[in-house]
Amino acid sequence: MAKVEWIIPASIDEAVQLLATPGHQAVAGGTTVSDLMRLGHRMGPSLVDISRLALAEISETHGVIRIGALCSNTQVARSSLIADKIPALSQAILSGASEQIRNAASIGGNLKQAPRCVYFREPSFPCNLRAAHSGCSASTVPTPSHAILGVTPACLATHPSDMAVALAALDAVVIGQSARGFHCVALRDFYRTPGEAEHPLTGMPEDALITAVELATPDISPVSGYLKLRGRASYEFASASVAAHLGMKDGVVNQIGIAFGGVATKPWRNREAERMLIGGRASAAEIDRFLDRVLSEADLREVTAYKAPLLRGATHHIIERLAARW
Repeated sequence: MAKVEWIIPASIDEAVQLLATPGHQAVAGGTTVSDLMRLGHRMGPSLVDISRLALAEISETHGVIRIGALCSNTQVARSSLIADKIPALSQAILSGASEQIRNAASIGGNLKQAPRCVYFREPSFPCNLRAAHSGCSASTVPTPSHAILGVTPACLATHPSDMAVALAALDAVVIGQSARGFHCVALRDFYRTPGEAEHPLTGMPEDALITAVELATPDISPVSGYLKLRGRASYEFASASVAAHLGMKDGVVNQIGIAFGGVATKPWRNREAERMLIGGRASAAEIDRFLDRVLSEADLREVTAYKAPLLRGATHHIIERLAARW
């Protein structure tokens, strides 16, 4: 690994000023950054260690749950507040990685974790995400792990985070701070579909420090959950996953949010398709029509087509499970 300068700021303001300088990159748990460094990825010459900053609190004020960006994944997943009010988030985090990694990984780092595409991670392969306009190896030789939604000629890499899928279903907002001020980015705008041109994959300014994630509980049904399908029982990335919250009255759906993971280049949500379920009874036929709309945009290759029936089965299972609780 190349040598890098390690800087420990004394305050959030100092960290923000450091990150405004080109070549400076934030690191907390380092579960992604150190991994990429070992693989030979070029990193900035200076790493700003933010792990000691006061950003590790979970609180609730006036119906808004605020999760500090330096909370560990374990801290969030085991929080009674999270488990009681937004169980989908707790379940999603617990389904990802090992306990040791969850203890080290931060919420902010999880949001910005790098793609797990083999072509991105191996520097000898052309990859548009690693070097703009260099080409996408997966476009000609996809693997079973690649995406079927949000696919472009530039990229087929599947977004790796379980947590981000739950946050997408729950309408989370990401809070950041840069030298120019504060930033609030809804999760639906936080992730971008990869394109041909060189551009950041998130809607948060590149030099901004993520400080928190917020969720407005009045807008979220307390009946929520996460289901992950994968090739082995533990420590595996999703082949397909579904996060959902569901509200019903007299057997009729009046509130819903559904997001998909393991199948798309970003946490995937189709709000237009969701509206088809409002006012219905979440029957098998209604769920199928919803899925027909979602999958109408799918780019199915020979090695990735198996993900469509996986997604269908997972969605039926979780919606039926949540509906049974009303």
